[in-house]
Amino acid sequence: MKIAPVKTPVVAKKMFPNYVWDVATPKKELYLTFDDGPTPKITNFTLDILKKYNAKATFFCIGANIEKYPGIFQQILNDGHRIGNHTQHHIKGWTTKTKDYLKNVEEAQVEIEKNNYKTDLFRPPYGQIKPKQGKKLIALGHKIIMWDVLSFDWEQDVSAEQCLENVISKSKSGSIIVFHDSFKASKNMMYALPKVLEIFSKNGFEFKALT
Repeated sequence: MKIAPVKTPVVAKKMFPNYVWDVATPKKELYLTFDDGPTPKITNFTLDILKKYNAKATFFCIGANIEKYPGIFQQILNDGHRIGNHTQHHIKGWTTKTKDYLKNVEEAQVEIEKNNYKTDLFRPPYGQIKPKQGKKLIALGHKIIMWDVLSFDWEQDVSAEQCLENVISKSKSGSIIVFHDSFKASKNMMYALPKVLEIFSKNGFEFKALT
């Protein structure tokens, strides 16, 4: 069941202006993001289809998954995509003490940096983050990345066709779009992503990684 709108309301963005919701750009650019990987086969599929369209993206990786699948993580880096921190164990900020939340973020950061890569990008799992947690992470140098458009690829009651429609109907220049390279989201994502890339590429859009 959806608990958030496909398109992030302007009021939500104004409530948390220190978080990144979209990218101000006059160019026809979109920012694909993938949460919860790396995941065998699913992340590999994602990398292959992005390469086909010469698209760059940002992968918000779970530290524990990087530890399990270092080879896939390295392939993301080899293909020139950006990495973001998605905590070590995909924890919910609203139900986690701030000190424990920060520790989990730091554990993921260590895992990322083991691979000679540094990132200041962070996305809270489920979009759940307490204001205090956000302030402390920003003070530590993290850039909190939210989104403009949710595909809802992980929702079991959302069809693959609706997942595609969510993205193509709501995305505009500068939109940060959320997909997941996870088993749960794989059916919808693997249907929608190639079509999103094809449709927007034909309309002159480029797909960029976040900076």
